[in-house]
Amino acid sequence: MTRIFRFFSVFSIFSIFGCLYLLLQNKNECYFVENSNVFPEPEDKILFKSVAKYEHNLAIIVPFRDRFDELLEFGPHITKFLRKQNISHHIFIVNQRDSFRFNRAALINVGFMFTESNFDYIAMHDVDLLPLNDDLKYSYPKNGPLHVSSPKLHPKYHYEKYIGGILLVSREHYRLVNGMSNQYWGWGLEDDEFYVRLKDAELTVHRHEGIQTGTDNTFAHNHDKRRRRRDMEKCFNQKEVTRKRDRKTGLNTTAYRIEKVYDLKIDGISITVLNVLLECDKSATPWCDCSNASK
Repeated sequence: MTRIFRFFSVFSIFSIFGCLYLLLQNKNECYFVENSNVFPEPEDKILFKSVAKYEHNLAIIVPFRDRFDELLEFGPHITKFLRKQNISHHIFIVNQRDSFRFNRAALINVGFMFTESNFDYIAMHDVDLLPLNDDLKYSYPKNGPLHVSSPKLHPKYHYEKYIGGILLVSREHYRLVNGMSNQYWGWGLEDDEFYVRLKDAELTVHRHEGIQTGTDNTFAHNHDKRRRRRDMEKCFNQKEVTRKRDRKTGLNTTAYRIEKVYDLKIDGISITVLNVLLECDKSATPWCDCSNASK
């Protein structure tokens, strides 16, 4: 999290005078970055930290790797969409930088822990799924998790227990189920396991009713299978283990290091990017790296 400097280097002092000059020139933005800190903070960053004026604050958590083209479209689109609903929110891109296979669930855990002190609910949000219907509300899910991209509306996945794509969960409920399992390296099944966690905790997954659009026009699904091949490989005993309810891993076992935090702007919209290095216990989940698996 960015913080105002308490001690200033020589570079900082020159930068402050530079900022003052820009402000005198009626520039509407003035900040510099040093050691991942920002001074002074942009207006929307002050809003991001001063959340008391809003009853609820939403952290959009996007598990991410090598999807820059999709991000350029996602940031402006979801911001415009949520501003129509007057939803206080901020976008967090949790970017996996290690050499292990992609772990969507662990990245969501990291994003939750990074944001929970300032945001009281999260949207677990795929970067390639854009809502088009304004009746898809992202309001605080006070009655239980809210699955925005329901099976009746998602362009691809239609089984009843599907809760992937876009899922809103309150801070209390995410903590209650200990977040998501960290065992799911590669593509798929982590959402199905999370569904069982919610069910075990007697939490009902809610979905929007009365949506007049369908599977072909409720969302834009910006996934090119030729360019973005999913990692479907199963190695070691992965298939056997990941078909069962995981009662061992979750928020309290997520092993990671945040390498750096960036403040990115896309079309004037501030987005926080977390460069994350996940850790893998190969004695527990050797399938985080299938390169040495026997074929």
